[in-house]
Amino acid sequence: MVAASVWSLLIPAIEQSGGMGKLSFIPAAAGFWAGVLFLLLLDHIIPHLHQQTDKAEGPKSNLQRTTMLVLAVTLHNIPEGMAVGVVYAGYLTGNAQITLMGALALSLGIAIQNFPEGAIISLPLRSEGMGKMKAFAGGVLSGIVEPVGAVLTIMAAGLIVPALPYLLSFAAGAMLYVVVEELIPEMSAGEHSNIGTIFFAVGFSLMMILDVALG
Repeated sequence: MVAASVWSLLIPAIEQSGGMGKLSFIPAAAGFWAGVLFLLLLDHIIPHLHQQTDKAEGPKSNLQRTTMLVLAVTLHNIPEGMAVGVVYAGYLTGNAQITLMGALALSLGIAIQNFPEGAIISLPLRSEGMGKMKAFAGGVLSGIVEPVGAVLTIMAAGLIVPALPYLLSFAAGAMLYVVVEELIPEMSAGEHSNIGTIFFAVGFSLMMILDVALG
């Protein structure tokens, strides 16, 4: 997600604002902060629960633990769907900075990291006695916001062209918020280990390779 935010979202956003000269960073910076603040807002208004903790975030609720786990994953799937939709929308409108293979690389990278996200939901559901198929369905449904968000964004492609640099960087800001606020702390939870750091580097380099090789 970090590599995708940089290569597939922030860099194209800056390139598309090249006509602004030395101020071409403004759309990227503004969109980036809008994405961060948007996820911060959702984090405060949606009750959810992270792995390895029993303390829920957001407003108080009587939701079950598994339901709040699903909401946590669903919450950070929102920017991923937006990112894919914005990139494909840019390609469909003929934007020179966005290629079909570059959009495919972003989609593939996000799809790969969706497998462990689904497992985060399915395994706790299974451990609490839910059937295999229902637990699997729970993991799948937690990611349904991604294709829905992507399709809606693509359908609005003609409307978003003028704001494309802002939207690309908005998605990047939202994705990086999720990485720093949720994924990195969970990666480092418990006994100190370098495994999480190594696999972060593997994921980053894999996404970098996909973006450059396919883009």
